[in-house]
Amino acid sequence: MTPRPASRWRLPLAALLLVLAGVAAAQTPAPVAPAPATPRVTAPAPALRPALSGERQFLDLPGSLRVAYYADPRGSGRPLVLTPSVNAAASAYEVKPLWDAYAGTRPLYALEWPGFGSSSRPDVPYTPELMASAIRALVARIGGDVDVVALSLGGEFAARAALGEPRIRTLALISPSGLGAPRGGTQEANAEDGGERLYRRLRAVGTPLYALLRTRPSIELFLDRSFRGPVDLGLVEYALETTRQPGARNAPLYFISGRLFTPDAYRDLYSKLPVPTLVLYDRDAFVSFDRLPQFDAQPNVSAVRIEGTDGLPHFERLPEVRSALDAFWAGTR
Repeated sequence: MTPRPASRWRLPLAALLLVLAGVAAAQTPAPVAPAPATPRVTAPAPALRPALSGERQFLDLPGSLRVAYYADPRGSGRPLVLTPSVNAAASAYEVKPLWDAYAGTRPLYALEWPGFGSSSRPDVPYTPELMASAIRALVARIGGDVDVVALSLGGEFAARAALGEPRIRTLALISPSGLGAPRGGTQEANAEDGGERLYRRLRAVGTPLYALLRTRPSIELFLDRSFRGPVDLGLVEYALETTRQPGARNAPLYFISGRLFTPDAYRDLYSKLPVPTLVLYDRDAFVSFDRLPQFDAQPNVSAVRIEGTDGLPHFERLPEVRSALDAFWAGTR
């Protein structure tokens, strides 16, 4: 198995975002003495509508973090936990095709990462360990063994959680990050300072930068790079809604600066996984799969290529994705 090179459209994500940050900084006027202003009341953002059909519930993490998840306990068998990716507009809507496919057939849960979706979004440090702790907390709430399906960067968090949570019995990673060569810049926490300087630079223009990232053209641009065909309009609309929630910029700045990535996720996470693991992949504009053959050589790992997709195969090739998942789970019972 030799993964096809990534799409020719791949561009360094952080480089593009730094350009946007520079534009935002250039558009930010120099400080001037404030003029008297007439007080005005800003209407609060509308409450975020549910992303999925299940019941929206919440977990409390240390530090007054409230983490949302969706639950549909119908069906039988081992519960299935779905986790989305992380980006400027991440939410559980990213796993909606899988949710709709499995709802009613087995107990089903979908996590919203701290700082995203319907979870609280305080201005606190967001770290890979915090994200992994959210998965562990949900597994503890469920109270038994689970299968986990994780998307993109969520795969790194799920792998981190699985290393310390024996109730995670299998992992399915859809277009996971962390299987390229050890990162050298764009999505790596800088080796010298853990991405702190880049984070400070982005934070300095955080509001104008995030205002650019949450526009419809920006969201459509990034999603277009994850679809081989037309972008799912429902995903676009929900992304727009979720970026308008209070505190929406806080967690994405940690993502953009690289601080949510594990510098060598293969070495530190994936290569140590003891549980049966499936990788679903084809092409992805944001990650590479250089070390997938090495990962696939592990006895507990298998990889299935979902042809004709660019990072979100469950939106464009759901029957093939479901067939691969079902076969994987059937072989691990």
